[in-house]
Amino acid sequence: MTAKGINPANNDVNSSRLPKQSGLRRFYRVFFGRSAVTIAAIIILLIIIVAIFAPSLTPYDPIKPNAAESLQPPSPEHLLGTDLLGRDVLSRIMFGSRVALMVGVIATGIAAIFGVTLGLIAGYFSGWINNLIMRITDALMSIPPIMLALAVAALLGGGLKNVMISVGISLIPTYCRLMCGEVLSIKESDYVTAMVLLGANNFRVILKHILPNSFPPIIVLITLNMGIAIMAEASLSFLGIGISPPAPAWGGMVSDGYRYINTNPVLSFAPGIAVILIVLAFNIVGDGLRDALDPRLRGVL
Repeated sequence: MTAKGINPANNDVNSSRLPKQSGLRRFYRVFFGRSAVTIAAIIILLIIIVAIFAPSLTPYDPIKPNAAESLQPPSPEHLLGTDLLGRDVLSRIMFGSRVALMVGVIATGIAAIFGVTLGLIAGYFSGWINNLIMRITDALMSIPPIMLALAVAALLGGGLKNVMISVGISLIPTYCRLMCGEVLSIKESDYVTAMVLLGANNFRVILKHILPNSFPPIIVLITLNMGIAIMAEASLSFLGIGISPPAPAWGGMVSDGYRYINTNPVLSFAPGIAVILIVLAFNIVGDGLRDALDPRLRGVL
């Protein structure tokens, strides 16, 4: 018994009984702890809303030309003016958000599915399988993703489906490399060794123990690659082998508008700013997810 009748042992017991902060609450505290991440998340949410409700938000057809209103400057009727064919620029940007998000989601999904699967196989079984998959991955990673997407798109041709496939293929190596490293680390853990000694088959060990514990960095990479996929699609459309006209695509709009950069700069600047905003937003959200999901950084930032 110490002074004033306080027992240090009782203090330790009482402190251990204090309610611990839940993992979800810690995630929200760290993820939304920076205003930049909150703003980026709001931007992504707004773009998703615009993409979903684009037909209701604008009275203009983004594809139908109107020669009588060609190259109109910004006005109350057309807030961002019109392009060479008289189409409302703001309407095309709104509908272009659908293409950007679709390419980002599907291309990233293709890359994640194939890359994670190959990384799991390479990391878990090791040996010649690991050497074969990783050497192919190293060869693909030596090529910049945009160049790889450009080469695949040139072989497959333009169009939304081919762009999603080509961008997805270009992003596979990053998932494969990251997943392989995670699996090599996790499979040496005691709980994995215990499951193997208890007779669990490889399929069960991979699905129930290795895959769930290696998913946090994959989630971060998916978020970051969403921006990369959208940028790749815009680059391909700008070069003329992406989304085929007259479908609205931000990269194609920048390409069509740069010829009027001196007389009507909004034709290029408006879709270009849209690309910058969504790519930057996904990158910032990806950094926020990394901080919130990494136990070494959680609660520090």
